[in-house]
Amino acid sequence: MNAYQQKWLDILQHTNLHGWEIKAVDDGIYVEIPKVTDLKLIRDNLPEILAAMSLDIEVPKSRLKFHFHNGYENFEYILNPNDGDLNEE
Repeated sequence: MNAYQQKWLDILQHTNLHGWEIKAVDDGIYVEIPKVTDLKLIRDNLPEILAAMSLDIEVPKSRLKFHFHNGYENFEYILNPNDGDLNEE
């Protein structure tokens, strides 16, 4: 696990979001949210939420994939995408 991934894991685990399971995976961070949570609402607001949470991160940034799942649906969000991510079709 790199320092950037560890810092994000620490931040997210200290948010005390009831019922959320947050853990490291090989390429990023897996977030299991309660089934009653509107995944679209999370997805639509995620860039702004992560931007606000990242203000205290002072370690060098690297690619980090977030995997969100609510028991029914899932989506992925890549923070600091690389060229391969940007050129995928």
